Amino acid sequence: MSHHSLHHSNAASVGLATLGIILASVGFGLVPYFARSLTAEGMAPQSIAFFRYTIAAVTLLPLLWFSRAEWRALCWGLVAGAAMGLGWIGYVRAVEIAPVSTVGVLYMTYPVFTLLIAWLVFGDRPGRRSVLAAMMIVLAAMLASSPAAVSAAQLPALMLSLAAPLGFGFGINVLVHKLVVLPPLARIGAVSLGSVAGLLPLVVATPLEAVLPASASGWWLVAGIAFGSALIPQLIYTVCAPMIGTARTAVAGSIELPTMFLIGWFAFAEPVGAAQWLACAIVIVAIALTPGRATVRSMAATVSDRPK
Repeated sequence: MSHHSLHHSNAASVGLATLGIILASVGFGLVPYFARSLTAEGMAPQSIAFFRYTIAAVTLLPLLWFSRAEWRALCWGLVAGAAMGLGWIGYVRAVEIAPVSTVGVLYMTYPVFTLLIAWLVFGDRPGRRSVLAAMMIVLAAMLASSPAAVSAAQLPALMLSLAAPLGFGFGINVLVHKLVVLPPLARIGAVSLGSVAGLLPLVVATPLEAVLPASASGWWLVAGIAFGSALIPQLIYTVCAPMIGTARTAVAGSIELPTMFLIGWFAFAEPVGAAQWLACAIVIVAIALTPGRATVRSMAATVSDRPK
């Protein structure tokens, strides 16, 4: 194969992998649609979170057996998954009562929590670009959640929704520092199983009518959130992220936020004002500015820039 043909082939592969990350991130961005529609069906937030992770946990459970020798890493994955699953309850609750655009911007503060946890827990001091990007994201969150954008009654739910980026920031650190010894699919399986295990006691304590969908359309929504916003996007990430590196992955993945904005706009007729779009632009610029290792979007992503 000639050098020109090889270069063309590599460029095509990078382009397809980037497209895969964009499509996966659109899937992640559809979460508010499924979450709000299911709460309207009467499902409790913990039940929605439980079903989102269950399909991935069951599908990938056999792979954990082949990685049983790395049981310490598996345990870290379970703990991270529990933290992410429990944090996601606050996200679902916020989406139920607050504008999707505002909740989306607050969720995208996860790089800030990632940097803080990396520094305070793992001794990984952030660089100047990372700190600058974190400050930009905080500014975006303040714009999106200003008194002009949300009501006082929505603030408690919005504050609770920060448990989701906190849990995700912890999960990213576990991925970077503890799970690199596991194959990518085993990482997804361990984290998904941890989420299911962490949510199970809450689901058991929930009245049955708030655990299961009340209609056939509700079951289709459950399938959508489990496959379309979790398992399939995670698998795409597993394949595509190592091909383009974490920095490019993070930039392509930032399409998730405007996807949330459009969901709120088209599906729920929520107005998206100048402050929200400005916050969206600030977050995307911040993600592009931050070194890729600090902004890995998915627990499925391979940290390909990490020193061997």
